[in-house]
Amino acid sequence: MFLRIGRSSRAVLLCRCSAASGLCVPKATRNVNLTAPKRRELSYHPNEVFLFRTCSTSQAKLNCWNCKHLLDNVPAFFCNSCKVIQPPEEGASYFKILDCDYTFSLDTQKLQKRYLELQRSLHPDNYSQRSVREREFSESQSALVNRAYRTLLKPLSRGLYMLQLEGMHLEEGTDSAADPAFLMQLMEINEAVDEAKTPEEAEKIGRDTRGKLTDLTEQIDAALHRGELHAAKALLVQMKYYTNIEEKVKEKLSEFM
Repeated sequence: MFLRIGRSSRAVLLCRCSAASGLCVPKATRNVNLTAPKRRELSYHPNEVFLFRTCSTSQAKLNCWNCKHLLDNVPAFFCNSCKVIQPPEEGASYFKILDCDYTFSLDTQKLQKRYLELQRSLHPDNYSQRSVREREFSESQSALVNRAYRTLLKPLSRGLYMLQLEGMHLEEGTDSAADPAFLMQLMEINEAVDEAKTPEEAEKIGRDTRGKLTDLTEQIDAALHRGELHAAKALLVQMKYYTNIEEKVKEKLSEFM
């Protein structure tokens, strides 16, 4: 979106930022009259985020806070020059943070490997004897990496996050928009879980549910690959319901133990 700065016309740097990558690329420098009535509402592409930034602010974010050396990577966890830990990069996507491809069908083994590498180097225990600032950066970086990993690890949360990056969200009360036949089928499955008398009955429902989740994962991956965001959103709603059933089956199986 465009951010309003002050009340008068002024020269600003207009940057185009990719929601997926979190990188900001200067697009143009122009004078914008922010007070003109016709300029109060400016259009934007849903897959792009526009920010007003001064050159000094953008440049400062690319330099080490300790030695002022230019950082080589974005986001940067450490300075290559003085090796000091850096603060979290504002707006960096979880995909960039964990250095994985921006895709629904990402390699979870590679994701886990990168996560463990980062946590070993960023863990607050490693900075107990460092400065207050370094300890704070360690805690915030470690928490951010944890959050990114939890989000990208599971297909449902990963897909919802990808839609969020594209400006789409799953609203509360999605039942009203779902197909009645689909909701009736879900009700029958939930009743079957409640009425299961043996572990075998519950496990059969669990197998069927996992098979359905596998099919939905493939369909969502294909929809996102084609850029069909609304189709992916509808499929993620279904995945949300089946994920809840899967958890309910696990709870039912625990009752038999």
